Amino acid sequence: MSSSIKRMLVTGGCGFIGANFIRMELQSHPELAITNLDALTYAGNPDNLADLAGDSRYRFVHGDIADRAMVMKLIAEGGFDAVVHFAAESHVDRSIDDATPFLRTNVIGTQNLLDAARAAKVRRFVHVSTDEVYGTLGPDDPAFTEETPLTPNSPYSASKAGSDLLVRAAFHTHGMDVVTTRCSNNYGPYQFPEKLIPLFITNALADLPLPVYGDGMQVRDWIHVIDHCRGVDAALRKGRAGEVYNFGGHSERFNMDVTRAVLKLVGKPETLIKYVTDRLGHDRRYAVDCSKAESELGWSPSVTFETGLADTVAWYKANDAWVDRVKSGAYRERTS
Repeated sequence: MSSSIKRMLVTGGCGFIGANFIRMELQSHPELAITNLDALTYAGNPDNLADLAGDSRYRFVHGDIADRAMVMKLIAEGGFDAVVHFAAESHVDRSIDDATPFLRTNVIGTQNLLDAARAAKVRRFVHVSTDEVYGTLGPDDPAFTEETPLTPNSPYSASKAGSDLLVRAAFHTHGMDVVTTRCSNNYGPYQFPEKLIPLFITNALADLPLPVYGDGMQVRDWIHVIDHCRGVDAALRKGRAGEVYNFGGHSERFNMDVTRAVLKLVGKPETLIKYVTDRLGHDRRYAVDCSKAESELGWSPSVTFETGLADTVAWYKANDAWVDRVKSGAYRERTS
């Protein structure tokens, strides 16, 4: 599959993971041309890829995957060999406040893309999902595998589980060449500062409180965004049609330990920690068994949490203009 991918559609490429993926693909595959379809909702930041504006292999299309007519036309005319689908509403807290945009984008949008890709005979469709579709684990439970039943606990994860099942149905009903990836918590450069690590880094740098949910003893498996992007690329080029692949960082950490590590790296006191009321339905622990990806795709995480977190703190320190534009909302001002 690898050598035959010349034209790729990436959805949600102005988001955190999508932007890192596009950068990696263009650097690693000089023969590749990428079209980036992004609605530029609040988490879609054109600044993330602004330096690619002059690259002839990169094209940006401003559009919403829930716009069926636009999606059908774009994919029909694009000549794409593959679609890599990152676009999603992804913040749990926002889904608790209002689930409607999550259903529109994550469910309807995914079905639109599947229909368009099937009509255009796109050869491979990679659907990027989340470990949150598996629900929550107890302290001593084994890690999630690809065979773990889907038991989502938030409107966000429920909408992603719905999209996963639509992708599964496209394979079993229509014989589409689809692959689904599910990943643990990402961190790294260009992450929108509503998520835990960038929020805590940017708040600490500004001497603002770090809001810790509940007792701070929730456990997450952290993976650097570049390792996740490497996994998506491996699934794209080596994955078996109809299969699911989990990606994790082998880095389970208590939220409180992550909080303290951020404060230490930034050089700020633990007095900035502020305990807040726990999130409704907050999953207690996620852990991912990625042995299938390691054995079938030859992938494994390469960035340790300690190194990755230090590099991430350094990136946010060095890119205060990017942070300022995000926090002020200036990044949403478009000239065209």
